[in-house]
Amino acid sequence: MSLVISIQSQVVMGHVGNSAAVFPMLAAGLEVAPVPTVIFSNTPDYPTLRGRPLPADFFAELLQGLWDRALPQRADFLLSGYIGSVEVAGLLADFVARAKAANPRLRYYCDPVMGDELPGLYVPRAIADTFRDRLLPLADIASPNPFEVAHLTGQPVAELADIPRLAEALRMAPGAELIVTGCRLRETVEGMLESVIHGRSGLSRHPTAHLPLAMAGTGDLFAGLVTAALGRGRSLPQAVDFAQVQTTRALKRAAELGTKEVVLTDPDFRAALLTL
Repeated sequence: MSLVISIQSQVVMGHVGNSAAVFPMLAAGLEVAPVPTVIFSNTPDYPTLRGRPLPADFFAELLQGLWDRALPQRADFLLSGYIGSVEVAGLLADFVARAKAANPRLRYYCDPVMGDELPGLYVPRAIADTFRDRLLPLADIASPNPFEVAHLTGQPVAELADIPRLAEALRMAPGAELIVTGCRLRETVEGMLESVIHGRSGLSRHPTAHLPLAMAGTGDLFAGLVTAALGRGRSLPQAVDFAQVQTTRALKRAAELGTKEVVLTDPDFRAALLTL
């Protein structure tokens, strides 16, 4: 049974961060050790927001608890997402470096949750700098969107030929694989979006229908689904295809229900995880 340490946000209501990513990993049969970076009542697009980022000393205690139970030494994957403070970002970077040194087979999946075309950058620039300077250089897999790639590299994602150059500019770990999600490239067919993988076998394109929806938790769910599929032995291209199909199901179900976040109750979505 694969073990995933998942370090990202948590909400009481809705499905973002670990509240989106943990369920599909568990349903697919992976063991998950979730660690929150923030605990909020809901996503920030509501009129009120309660809760707060974890204090750095509290977050550090939880990370030490992972070492106390020897989880980094036996984990297969370490997944990180939204970070709520600069101090926590630094502690996370220290933890990832130490965990990879202690466990050479550990695969670090960095989802650099920083922003999107709308509303733009929504974390402090110092956190974005930590992603660029400390976390991505440790990453074996990363899944930024085009806005995040452009912010991190200072170069836009306009066409397929840009991606190998941008992957190099991100300075990821040797042999790392990059997934650029939600691309509308010059070559992308009208009415579609695509994820593009730049990896050891070159480029692969993974198109999906462009839904006129923008919901909190979409990228977090996608990363959790990719990790779930990898943990079940799928290749990265297979994992991305699986994640796109299931994310689309979750988005369509959310649209039917009129919610602001992805929904994880679609019967076909759940069945696909149980049979992965």
